[in-house]
Amino acid sequence: MLSAQHRLRDSAEFASTVRGRTSVRSGSQLLVVHINLTDSRAAQPPRVGLVVSKAVGGAVVRNRTKRRLRHAMRDRVGRLPRGLDVVVRANPPAAEADQTRLGAELDRLLSSCLAKVHA
Repeated sequence: MLSAQHRLRDSAEFASTVRGRTSVRSGSQLLVVHINLTDSRAAQPPRVGLVVSKAVGGAVVRNRTKRRLRHAMRDRVGRLPRGLDVVVRANPPAAEADQTRLGAELDRLLSSCLAKVHA
């Protein structure tokens, strides 16, 4: 479970991360990662939101996928820069991926997004 300070909560926070002027994204067959680094949140801890739609599968499959992603992000949130908002969107093949593959893909996509932000 992600602590309360590390969670995106409302639709406006998700929208600004996904569609904001300073947002960047990186995607693959399994996941799409959107990040937004804003000056207004510079001293705040990083926040994470997950999007797992019905296209991924039924309720059981979606909840299992969310648990796996939440667990993977919990291990990585401490390494993210302060002031960063992250939205991780699962694509349908993510339902079949194991924890190791999801973690590796998440690491690769986060690195790619961070490189775009700092470029």
